[in-house]
Amino acid sequence: MAILEVEHLSKSFDRTEVLEDITFSLEKGNVLSIIGSSGSGKTTLLRCLNFLERPDGGTIRVNGETLFDANDPVTAQDDKIRRKRLHFGLVFQSFNLFPQYTALGNVMLAKELLAKEQPDYKAKKKEIHEEIEAEARMLLTQMGLADRMDNYPHQLSGGQCQRVAIARALALKPDILCFDEPTSALDPELTGEVLKVIKGLADQETTMIIVTHEMAFARDVSSQVIFMDGGCILEQGTPAQVFENPQEERTRQFLSRFTNG
Repeated sequence: MAILEVEHLSKSFDRTEVLEDITFSLEKGNVLSIIGSSGSGKTTLLRCLNFLERPDGGTIRVNGETLFDANDPVTAQDDKIRRKRLHFGLVFQSFNLFPQYTALGNVMLAKELLAKEQPDYKAKKKEIHEEIEAEARMLLTQMGLADRMDNYPHQLSGGQCQRVAIARALALKPDILCFDEPTSALDPELTGEVLKVIKGLADQETTMIIVTHEMAFARDVSSQVIFMDGGCILEQGTPAQVFENPQEERTRQFLSRFTNG
């Protein structure tokens, strides 16, 4: 059974249709890479999945639960959105760390805010805090940042900031981890270190959706690939199918810039 099912998703801004009839599924433990030119709708799709944008049409299901159905007003209520976001972790291209918190504080923050909503929080405050801190330290160590936990974002390199952002997303234990061009703000050397971390997560069978311009990486790490153009899914399949034997002329044109570069 697919962990994620997206059917006929659509989104418009004013009168411009940005997503049109987006349909795909993702199996647990698999990695989906979404490729395509800038403006093809890739980031908007991620934002709709994370409910940072409200889709205009279609359905989104995770683990068989309908999170959004444009025809069902109950699933579209704003007061339910925050809980739905917990199914997805999103790593932004520009890190979006809080400058007033250390690396450790950034990773702990969201989980501590959620913990405060628990009815027994006051009685177990110290125990809960210690557990959250231990998990955050473990994640930062996994990201190779054991010696940087007390550093603030301005004291970290771009690659280190992005690894903190990955740890922060993982802290909430999302069903699906999403990356929006995670290396676009990094120089080539720092790009390599972040891609290595993502490859390690793939090896651990972390379910991921990656919007990326790193074609070689997408080919090597993905279980499936989607090529988007003009707000539509023009082609999808395994990396071998999409990269080595694309069926659409537009896909071939797009990929030729990378294979001939």
